[in-house]
Amino acid sequence: MKKYIDFLIKGFYAGVLIGIGGIAYLAIENKIVGSFIFSFGLLTVCMYSFYLYTGKVGYLLENKLHYLLELFLSLIGNFLGTFVVGTLMRCTRFKAYQEAAKNLVQVKLNDQPLSIFILAIFCGMIMYIAVNNYKKQKDVLGKYMTIFMGVMAFILCGFEHCIANMFYFSIAGVFSWKVLAYLLIMILGNSLGSILIAFYCLRYQEKERS
Repeated sequence: MKKYIDFLIKGFYAGVLIGIGGIAYLAIENKIVGSFIFSFGLLTVCMYSFYLYTGKVGYLLENKLHYLLELFLSLIGNFLGTFVVGTLMRCTRFKAYQEAAKNLVQVKLNDQPLSIFILAIFCGMIMYIAVNNYKKQKDVLGKYMTIFMGVMAFILCGFEHCIANMFYFSIAGVFSWKVLAYLLIMILGNSLGSILIAFYCLRYQEKERS
């Protein structure tokens, strides 16, 4: 039982950090600078070994069936973390952040499900590459640069990150069945994208090295 609680707690902290990164992004008008600062979220998640669903799902192929429960609890923790941060921010003087988030989520909700799914796949690919490189890269510069470049890439391209969007929906105070459906589509897209890159790494990269 303790380890399951740990999954939730580590997932919760990851959600909080992504939420803080999201606040920074909403606070900065320059998208390039904002996306760079948003990287704080993923960087600290990796540094403190917290559980971010989009950083973990790609390793599903390397683990046994019980890993699905770990992923699920991490995802629940991520949602709780982003929800708490978003809800607390709605109780502060930063009304402009809420309005910016409402505009952002409206664009997403006006999009088509297939578009959301495709954009989420590309984000999932980037997330796996960024996290996996952080774990395996020995060069310090390369280790951290991939995190920053990866986060900036998915934000500036407009790709869909399910956990970041949980925060945006929370701070905007926008909840509906459509929001839930779109979040599920994003989760599936992020998962597929991450697993596709992980599959390549496992099946082909190892063959090339041998």
